[in-house]
Amino acid sequence: MAEGRSLSEVRALVGASHGITDLAHKLHFYDQWAPNYDQDVAALQYCAPRLAVDCLTQALPGPPHTALILDVACGTGLVAAELQAQGFRQLHGVDGSPGMLDQAQARGLYQCLSLCTLGREPLPSAEGTFDAVLMVGALSDGQVPCSAIPELLRVTKSGGLVCLTTRTNPSNLRYKEALEATLDRLEQAGAWERLEARPVDRWELATSELEVGPGTSDSDGFISGIIYLYRKQAAAQAAGGRPGA
Repeated sequence: MAEGRSLSEVRALVGASHGITDLAHKLHFYDQWAPNYDQDVAALQYCAPRLAVDCLTQALPGPPHTALILDVACGTGLVAAELQAQGFRQLHGVDGSPGMLDQAQARGLYQCLSLCTLGREPLPSAEGTFDAVLMVGALSDGQVPCSAIPELLRVTKSGGLVCLTTRTNPSNLRYKEALEATLDRLEQAGAWERLEARPVDRWELATSELEVGPGTSDSDGFISGIIYLYRKQAAAQAAGGRPGA
């Protein structure tokens, strides 16, 4: 691993990643970034993995070690590290970047890791497999399209949880609006119910002054984000069956 970058270098790098909207280009960028990813996002005080896992843990019934968890767009395994700290042991991960998966494999926290580019191909799991599915940090332009959200539901057990995050800084607001429209449509269709939408002021340090504005925590240079938590409804309800069926 290279010597740590300066904060200004990290901000420039992450700002560049936010600006890539072509998926193939984005995946190549992440492959190259993978060896230094953890130390770079730590420099930005990126806290989404910890906060998302905290949100999930508070809502998940039963002991953590019995729950089968899927970490979508798992990257280097930052979410897995937080899950392990909370007592979760049955962890599967998928990501579209081979370089990121190499780093995740080195952590030794996942029972199964798979190369999968969500939005271009289905998840490599059967319907109703997981007690909970998380996707942290991949919901933005050039990463996972909103159209892929139902695939997360497909692999979640009836009554299981889905935890999602996105940035709410100015450059991501258009994507967030489209994401929330997708989430709301699924709820209106009876596919899931929203348990929480938790705003977070201190998501990570802004990459530029342009990112510190409406919808951000501009007093300390942090951008904001949001965590969504949903529970998958029973199949009869999701299919339009009688309430309580």
